[in-house]
Amino acid sequence: YSSACLSYTAPFVTGYRDTNSYQTLVASKLIILNGFNPAETIFETNSNYYLARAREAGARVVVIDPRLTETAATFADEWLPLKPTTDAALFVAMAHVLIAEKLCNREFLDKYCVGFDEGHMPAGVPAGHSFESYVLGRSDGVEKTPEWAAEITGIEAHAIRNLARAYGTLHPAQLLQGLGPQRHAHGEESVRAGIALACMTGNLGVPGGGWGGGEGGRRLEIPIGGLPTGANPVKTRIPVFLWTDAIVRGTEMTAEDGVENGPLPSNIKFIFNLGSNTLVNQHADVNRTVRILRDEGLVEFIVVSDHFLTPSARFADILLPADNSLERADIGVPWSGERYIVFGNKVVEPPFECKHDYWWLSRVAERLGLGKPFTEGKTEEQWLEQIVGDARQRDPGFPSYEELRQRGFYRKDPEEYVAFEKEIRDPAGHPFPTPSGKVEIFSKRLYDMNRAGVPGVPHYIPAWEGPQDELALRYPLQCIGPHYKRRTHSTWDEDPWMEEADPQQMWISPPDAAARGIANGELVKVFNQRGALLARARVTRRIRPGVVAIPQGAWYTPGKDGVCRRGCINVLTSQQSTPLAHGNAQHTLLVEVKKA
Repeated sequence: YSSACLSYTAPFVTGYRDTNSYQTLVASKLIILNGFNPAETIFETNSNYYLARAREAGARVVVIDPRLTETAATFADEWLPLKPTTDAALFVAMAHVLIAEKLCNREFLDKYCVGFDEGHMPAGVPAGHSFESYVLGRSDGVEKTPEWAAEITGIEAHAIRNLARAYGTLHPAQLLQGLGPQRHAHGEESVRAGIALACMTGNLGVPGGGWGGGEGGRRLEIPIGGLPTGANPVKTRIPVFLWTDAIVRGTEMTAEDGVENGPLPSNIKFIFNLGSNTLVNQHADVNRTVRILRDEGLVEFIVVSDHFLTPSARFADILLPADNSLERADIGVPWSGERYIVFGNKVVEPPFECKHDYWWLSRVAERLGLGKPFTEGKTEEQWLEQIVGDARQRDPGFPSYEELRQRGFYRKDPEEYVAFEKEIRDPAGHPFPTPSGKVEIFSKRLYDMNRAGVPGVPHYIPAWEGPQDELALRYPLQCIGPHYKRRTHSTWDEDPWMEEADPQQMWISPPDAAARGIANGELVKVFNQRGALLARARVTRRIRPGVVAIPQGAWYTPGKDGVCRRGCINVLTSQQSTPLAHGNAQHTLLVEVKKA
């Protein structure tokens, strides 16, 4: 859900998604953070520490973001406030500078890549389809110069040119792309264009280089396993972002919708929603979702297990109070790719009827006649002991269950990790897992799909509800939903202390506020064709004109008129998915703002 474009698209280019470890930042001469804000969204262990170490070692840091984030304010030598949805245009223009000023690493491109120029194209592809041909305008008559990109991105041409020159001359350079830029209408293209830039400068497979997503995704391994899940006889899979579509038209969805091994034999009728506020609050277009969930002719039964009565929990037919992490023993594994685990000891008994999901799932399995296969006769703690025992067989250095319980932590091999290092060092022995065995800047698999919005090489494609959409005449402000340091998604939104520390508010620039007669702290109404919300205005120069920002995660709280009183951004967002990954494009939306 969070990284659909990045996770789904990267395998078409490099064969798999991977990212250098943060330890390698200290080797970087230039660090470009594109929509990546680790100072506020502390996603991994010590990300800020390693960024600070890189600065101390002399690295230049450039932050590309519509907002002057705390990361930009703390670490950046330069802030480039581009218009949302235009990242690919910026990258393509940087590629133009690298080509025009002969800053490309042609040796790297010739050895490790296909599709950059016409001399290294797959067989059977007509001339004019290489990335270089697109950038130089040979394929469409439009040269992708910095001046061309300046009109689109709002970044001045000289700033684009200077960034490209720095990227082409300061080696190694690391481009870290946050997950926000790929949650756009054509988020696949900024991912692909970023990989192309890294290859053009030889920044793949080297310490201090890389193109990766800033938030995790590394292919590091730790020996810990998990509970067995058995074999699912249902092989049909749908894109997670389209789950509401699968309720209303599931049997009609095809491969064009991203369905694998389809069709679905039935629309979705039963939902287990365990520990998630995505059923309503975190999913796009809340009003459409609510209409679907209220129709009992569609979804007939919803089970929710959670700690709090969230907006999602209010739609449950059966609501189960769950225990929390202090009320059970458990093993925590970071999905970011860091090689450590934590052991959480049980501190107190869960109150009243709060239960671990394993408790009630086991009893449901018993009543279905599947109790023994499901539990294998083991308690929760016996499963934890087996998981640790299995890990010790794979890793002799892994602690015993009692040692891990006492220590609470195990880290394996904290050395630097360089993504794609083996493919670059030994291309014959370790080819990229793509059809060509190389980085496919031109992807024949994508080209052969012949699908709108999915070109063979990275393109800038104007977004629906982007700055070039005619809808901007009606809703002239682009709206983004950044993560907020006082919440993790919607978790802790109900906490009054967090609200006191960082209240829910909409960022708006002084000229945009002045044009609407809005003063700092005033209550405003934000609206578009899908819905409306109320929020306090924060008038600040830390956001570019033409853009407003509403922190995602506020709990959906509609009034009698349907307007959200709490400022849940997803009453505004769209359920239109991206063209290749069919992922969420929730940062692509236009709105208008007025005094409430």
